Amino acid sequence: MSKILLLATRNQGKKKEMQQILKDLPVEIITLEDIDELPEIIEDGATFVENASKKAQQTAALSGYTSLADDSGLVVDALDGKPGIYSARFAGEEADDNKNNEKLLFMLKNIETAKRTARFICAVAVSDPTGHTRVVTGECEGKIAWEKKGTGGFGYDPLFVPAGREESFAQLTPEEKNSISHRARALKKARTIIEELFEMI
Repeated sequence: MSKILLLATRNQGKKKEMQQILKDLPVEIITLEDIDELPEIIEDGATFVENASKKAQQTAALSGYTSLADDSGLVVDALDGKPGIYSARFAGEEADDNKNNEKLLFMLKNIETAKRTARFICAVAVSDPTGHTRVVTGECEGKIAWEKKGTGGFGYDPLFVPAGREESFAQLTPEEKNSISHRARALKKARTIIEELFEMI
């Protein structure tokens, strides 16, 4: 088996984070931009795990490469878990990060600080072309700020303040964020799966 791992994402922010976190794995990491165009995979699962699994399985089957996919999002307690699996399109199918953030702030405008608790959740699935798939998850607890802070990261990073910190994800350096984030925690678990798949242990 060639030691190539395909990251099944077109999200530039996710791709950059994944590449940074997995950079010292002795495999060649490629992305969807490095191969022939694949059909868009519809994420119609009811959970992060279902979406990540489907994306990894179908990408691996279509490309012939062992594939890693993630599905992640923000779960806000005061909103009964929203935006959840709809985080990327919270403000509509064509919404961008700014519109999603503005909608979240609007919906929380009357929620006191103590009740603005939230967590980022990430499910990472690794699948080989035969369909053998394993999934791991990672979480990062925190709260939603009253206004956007910082210019780094992507998505809801300017509004999410991880537990034990005063700064938002968007104010942290990539290294700081990647040491505590939901995606980093899930990918750390996924490393073992990747190593086993490529028989490096």
